Amino acid sequence: MTDTGFREYAADRRAALRRTAYLLCGDWHLADDLVQDALAGLFVRWRRVRAGGDVDPYVRRMLVNGYLATHRRGWRREVAVADLPETAVAGPADDGTRDVLLRALAQLHPSQRAVVVLRYWEDLSVEQTAAALGCSEGNVKSQAARGLVHLRAALARSGALEGDRA
Repeated sequence: MTDTGFREYAADRRAALRRTAYLLCGDWHLADDLVQDALAGLFVRWRRVRAGGDVDPYVRRMLVNGYLATHRRGWRREVAVADLPETAVAGPADDGTRDVLLRALAQLHPSQRAVVVLRYWEDLSVEQTAAALGCSEGNVKSQAARGLVHLRAALARSGALEGDRA
């Protein structure tokens, strides 16, 4: 088996894939696992996927499928925590908005979260998001609308939207 081009692709895209995976799952360790699983699966199919055209949509679909599978098989996930971690303290360049947004994003249903991340973080079109998720464009539109409503409500509950009201 040859890895011509695979190493370069993986090296170039790993950081971006990791950020997307983190936004999907909200856990850096799980994000690393999702990316590793996606890249391992890609390696096995590298020649076929590369020959088929754009590799990114294929890998993005693998990330989303891996993320959604963690919610379908919740009883298989290992959650070994002795103590809960402390909440991150905002740094000098961070006004706390990022942490508030990530907590609000974590409150979304997994499918809504996947749509919101792909549409608004990855900046995919409705058609591209539907292809990545393997669903209809109408489903993407409705999940995005519901996700944004829930996201706005979560942000309002946290007080993050108070500055926007005049």
